[in-house]
Amino acid sequence: MAASNDSLEVVRLSGSLGAEIRGIALGQAGPAEADTIRALLTEHLVLFFPEQHLSVEEHVALGRHFGELEGHPNLRNPFSDQPEIFELAASSGGLADEWHSDITFQEQPSVMAILNMVRCPAVGGDTMWANMYRAYEELSPPLRDLCDGLTALHDADPHGKRELTSIHPVVRVHPVTKRKSLFVNEHFTRRIVELSHEESAMLLGYLTRWAQNPRFSVRYRWTKGTIAMWDNRCTQHFVLNDFDEERIIQRVTIMGDEPEAAEPPRWQPWVRTGNAGATSRHDRQLNAHLGRRARDLESNRKNEQG
Repeated sequence: MAASNDSLEVVRLSGSLGAEIRGIALGQAGPAEADTIRALLTEHLVLFFPEQHLSVEEHVALGRHFGELEGHPNLRNPFSDQPEIFELAASSGGLADEWHSDITFQEQPSVMAILNMVRCPAVGGDTMWANMYRAYEELSPPLRDLCDGLTALHDADPHGKRELTSIHPVVRVHPVTKRKSLFVNEHFTRRIVELSHEESAMLLGYLTRWAQNPRFSVRYRWTKGTIAMWDNRCTQHFVLNDFDEERIIQRVTIMGDEPEAAEPPRWQPWVRTGNAGATSRHDRQLNAHLGRRARDLESNRKNEQG
């Protein structure tokens, strides 16, 4: 046993989410400790474990307690030969300074992630997380009702792969807590599917700004050797680009599940009618995704018919 529940020190870090945990040696964690961590994660959404100093092997072993692991689907990892570790080094562009949930351009975005702070600046480079349960729950009832029936297109354009797209509900239901959370972000979400480009820009812009409300957030100042874990299904995060020293952090990603919608989409995808014009360019990406999806469905139907 790496720790008992009685030996854990749990300190909340904000009114919305986040807790710092002491009294557990993550490098020795087993199934019982993993269950304890899951329960804490359900309650606090993001957890911080200072002074752990895990090796790469211990980091990967810890991640395997929570599910199947994957590297980054798009970005090259030149720093480690361990395929289940993704290393972000600020000197090489590894700075996620836009609010996001990880890899939402995939059909099954990651469930959770585990970060190991290998080297951090003396000052700056903090990370912020935001509670997307509260972001949803504090919308007005009419806006919540509208969002429940919408979907959004996400892409991997920040990674230079705009053609990689998925459609997810704007509001998803957490598979464990059954609570609804807002599931759009400024980094990967491009378009509300059921709205015109102009309408989508207005609503999506509002929702992504709203999700960044300081009342929903926690800001964490790193120290070397700290491990952070968060539930990617109900949080977003953001790295402050305010430092000039090396910042190296290693991530293990637990593979995802398909987001469950609060309810089925109430409307069909918006498709332009009438003559094409200059503004038609705003619809190309959505139309391309819908075309691929229609072809895939037709292909699957033919395969099922033999």
